[in-house]
Amino acid sequence: MPEYFIFADIIGITAFAISGFLIAIKNNLDILGILIASTLTALGGGIIRDAILNSAPFAFTSFYPAITLMVTIFVAYIFKLYKESSIERKWMFVISDTIGLVAFSIAGALLAINAEYNFFGIVILSFITAVGGGVTRDIMINQVPTVLISDFYGSIAIIVALILGFLDLFNAINEFSILATALFSIALRLLAYKRGWHLPRLT
Repeated sequence: MPEYFIFADIIGITAFAISGFLIAIKNNLDILGILIASTLTALGGGIIRDAILNSAPFAFTSFYPAITLMVTIFVAYIFKLYKESSIERKWMFVISDTIGLVAFSIAGALLAINAEYNFFGIVILSFITAVGGGVTRDIMINQVPTVLISDFYGSIAIIVALILGFLDLFNAINEFSILATALFSIALRLLAYKRGWHLPRLT
């Protein structure tokens, strides 16, 4: 379980650091603003998750979260992602944000399963890990959180948690089932975004 978590966590940090970087550029933030937005997006959800688990945040006790974050921001700057055209930047943001969403959903669900949480706990921890950082970032830049206006955003975290929860019931969690869950969830999120799918709304 720990190795699966660390792998998912690194992917999530990398992808969310890029999405935080891009949204900071979109809002014309300065260098400090870019660092703060990227950090909150990449590490915020994990810090909240670890606080719920009553454990010291990985971001404060391990070197790889901060190193992964800084390397990702540096690479994004070197490759001048901030100079991409608006259309390319939009899709780059959607893809990186989707990968981060799924990776953090998996990481949160795995930790909840490892802590022997019930289905409700698995879903909540997966959801908070996935969207906590983005919500914090959006509030900071005075923007409506994505999870509140994109119906198939938070839903993906719930779907991931439910799939992994059921797999755990049959002791079927391994690298293959986790990878299959990740690929399915990423494809579902991108397809929903492309086709503009929405959950039913009360009228």
